[in-house]
Amino acid sequence: MSNAELKVTGVAGVTNQEWQARRQDAVAIGQGNIAPVYVERALGSELWDVEGKRYIDFGTGIAVCSAGHCHPKITAAVTEQLNKFSHTCVMVTPYDSSVRLAEKLNELAPGPSKKKSIFVTTGAEAVENAVKIARAHTGRRGVIAFNGGFHGRTMLAMGLTGKITPYKNLFGPFPAELYHAPFPIEYHGVSVADSMQGLDNLFKCDIAPGDVAAIIVEPVQGEGGFYPAPVEFLQQLRALCDEHGIMLVIDEIQTGFARTGKMFCSEYAGVEADLMTVAKGMANGFPIAAVVGKAEVMDSPLPGGLGGTYAGSPLGCVAGLAMIDVIEDEKLADAANHVAELFNNRLRDLQAKFPANIGHLRTAHGAMMAMELVRDGDANQPDAELTKALIGKAYENGLALLSCGARGNVIRFLPALNIGDELINEGMDILENCLQQLV
Repeated sequence: MSNAELKVTGVAGVTNQEWQARRQDAVAIGQGNIAPVYVERALGSELWDVEGKRYIDFGTGIAVCSAGHCHPKITAAVTEQLNKFSHTCVMVTPYDSSVRLAEKLNELAPGPSKKKSIFVTTGAEAVENAVKIARAHTGRRGVIAFNGGFHGRTMLAMGLTGKITPYKNLFGPFPAELYHAPFPIEYHGVSVADSMQGLDNLFKCDIAPGDVAAIIVEPVQGEGGFYPAPVEFLQQLRALCDEHGIMLVIDEIQTGFARTGKMFCSEYAGVEADLMTVAKGMANGFPIAAVVGKAEVMDSPLPGGLGGTYAGSPLGCVAGLAMIDVIEDEKLADAANHVAELFNNRLRDLQAKFPANIGHLRTAHGAMMAMELVRDGDANQPDAELTKALIGKAYENGLALLSCGARGNVIRFLPALNIGDELINEGMDILENCLQQLV
């Protein structure tokens, strides 16, 4: 049967290859896909494609399904809500789940200050709104982010993102008054002192601190390569922001909701953000995001200045409430640390077997692990080719993996926090066998 005939009939049971051909014909290439694997169903930490092949999921939709696919409590909450209504717009005729979720987020957000929240739909929207709130509160224009950071694909968020290809290439010019400083990465010779000096240089050469509305930082860089921000760095940023009246925005979009072994990763540094952005693991697969911050800061925009048609979807709100219950009832923060211990033991063994290829391991915070692939054990020789080949080989052998990094040479591991030990070891066996075949 031809692709044209498939389009008309919508025949079920076609192959991954046939679906990929249809996708290439129908979907713009800018919205690419890592693997030609078309998922038919998923449960827990396993996926099955349209051909019936099984995969162990070490990516969870980029740190989204942290409680595993189709968690029964979350599925039940969304099903019940869907039978009542799917949308009324939280800014028109709201619903109690949005209030209850805001109350829970305000309670869980780190720090002693009274908090308030707003809901949006995506992480990028949360970042954009955090900048709006910071500017409204301070009356200032500038925003500082860090090299290698990722904050989204909309124009302002993309301008804050510190990686050109593929996120920023061809899309400029970007909004004005956005600046970047070095992010501390010991493995690449960038110290906390270097980063703080970079900020000082910005203040001397590009923008006065009195003109800076916000500094935004990820406690662990996500797309940038899973580099953790040292505790002293976050603490020094907090002190710097306090000194100059700058809003500290902590981007917990990928690190939040027990992913790193605490509800929010910034808790490791004992730092309270002025504004915090959250999404991804917040509702285990249902689109919702939020900005949570100090009440006096959050109340700076005028009524109607914040929002969105689908902001705080009722489906997302009940999923978010159920997800928080699951995190607490099933102790997923503790589970994340258990998962990390198993992964890190296997990764250290793997590095010992392939020292020329695995240059560095990221094992700092919970179930957010990574390995950086290099040539000849040299940090200055990134091996993006091996990374790409390993991802492809893993999918061929039934393991779903993700890469990241400004140099395209980092394999990141984002399993469900409740993944079983047996699946971890099965997946790591696949990874080791694939690496053995490639090097």
